Amino acid sequence: MTTSLAIADNDAPPRVRPVFSADTWKEIAHLVTNLPEAILGFVYAVVMVSTAGGLSVTAIGLPLLAAGLFLSRQMGRLERARARLLLGVRVEEPTPIPGPRRSGGFFPWLWTSIKDPVGWRTVLYQLIRLPWGVLTFTVVLTGLFVLWPVLPYLVRLLANADRAMVRGLLSPSDDLERRIAELESDRGVVVDTAAADLRRIERDLHDGAQARLVALAMGLGLAKEKLLEDPEGAAAMVDEAHGEVKLALQELRDLARGIHPAVLTDRGLDAALSSVAARCVVPVKVVVDLPSGQEARPAEAIEGIAYFVVSELLQNVSKHAGPGARGATVEVWRAGARLMLRVSDDGRGGADTSGGTGLAGLAERLDAVDGVLVVDSPEGEGTVVTAELPWRDRGLAGRG
Repeated sequence: MTTSLAIADNDAPPRVRPVFSADTWKEIAHLVTNLPEAILGFVYAVVMVSTAGGLSVTAIGLPLLAAGLFLSRQMGRLERARARLLLGVRVEEPTPIPGPRRSGGFFPWLWTSIKDPVGWRTVLYQLIRLPWGVLTFTVVLTGLFVLWPVLPYLVRLLANADRAMVRGLLSPSDDLERRIAELESDRGVVVDTAAADLRRIERDLHDGAQARLVALAMGLGLAKEKLLEDPEGAAAMVDEAHGEVKLALQELRDLARGIHPAVLTDRGLDAALSSVAARCVVPVKVVVDLPSGQEARPAEAIEGIAYFVVSELLQNVSKHAGPGARGATVEVWRAGARLMLRVSDDGRGGADTSGGTGLAGLAERLDAVDGVLVVDSPEGEGTVVTAELPWRDRGLAGRG
C-alpha cells in the first residue's frame, strides 16, 4: 500500500497581486495568529521536555514524556488544520501509533511512543515558531500602516516560508513511516493466525487421532483378556484394532501435511503442489516455473505460505466451483523480487473476499507478510485468484 505525499497542484500558493485578494487576507490572518500559537506551543514544549526530562529517573518520567509527545501530535494536527484553512496546504495526517495491545504490550508501546519521530518534529516546530511568530506578527502589523503597497508581496514571502515549515516538519517523514505502522498492525494478525492454527492442531489431535488411539488401547486390552477364553473373538478384535491403527496413521499423516508437508521440504513447490492438485475434485494442471537448485528456492517461510495459499484455493475450487467446473490451473513463477501464484477455474464464479470462502483470511495472511491477493470472479465466468509474495532467498534467510 503506497500513499503519495506529493503536494497537489491546487496546493500551490496563488499568484501574487498588488491588491488585497481573499487569499492575501487569509495569509495575513495566518501570519498574525502565528504569535499566540507560537507562544502557546513554545511554553508547552519547554515545560513538557524539561518536566519529563527532570522526572526521567523516576517511574513516571518516561510515561509522562510519551503522553507529552502524544499531545504534541494533537497540537500538530491543529496546526495542519490551520494551514489547510488559511494557506491552502494539504498535508497527509501521520499514521497513529498502535496502542499497547497492537504494539505487543505496555513497554514496547512506551518505547515506540518515546522515539516517535512525528512527535519530536512537532516539538521542534513548536520551539522554532516563537521567534518566527514574533517576526511575522511585527512585519504584518507594521506593513498594514507603513508598507501597504508592497505588503501583498511581503505576506506571500512569509506565507511561503510557513508553508515550507508545515510541509517539512508536520507531514509524515515518508512512506516508510506509514509502512512501519502498517506492519506493526499486521503483526497482530500474524500472532492471531498462529494461535488459531495451534488451536486447530490441538482440536484435531484431541478429536481425531488421540480419541482413536484411546479406543484402540481399550480394544487391545479387551482382546488381551479374551485371548485365552475366546481366541476367535480376540483375533477379530485385533483385526479391528489393526484397521483403527491404519486410520489413526492416516489422520496423523493428514495432520502433519497440514502443518508442513515433508514433500515440500524435500522436493519443493512443484512436487508439493502436484500432490495437492491430485486431491482436488476437478482435474488440475500445475505449471511451476521457478529456478532449480536448493539455494535458488525461496525462503522456507515464503514457500510454506505459498503452499498453503494454493491448498486453500484448491479447496475452494472443490467446494464452491460447482458441478459445471471442468478443470483448474495452478501457475507459479518468479517476477523480480516477487513470488507469483495464480489459481484459476472455469466454475460458477462469484467469489469475493467478503464471502465465506476463506479468501478474506488469505488476504489478511498475505498482507501480514507484505503480500497481495487479487480476486477476479465474474458471476458464471469462473474465478482467477492471483497472489504475490515477497521473494526471500533461501541462501540468505538464515544469515545474520
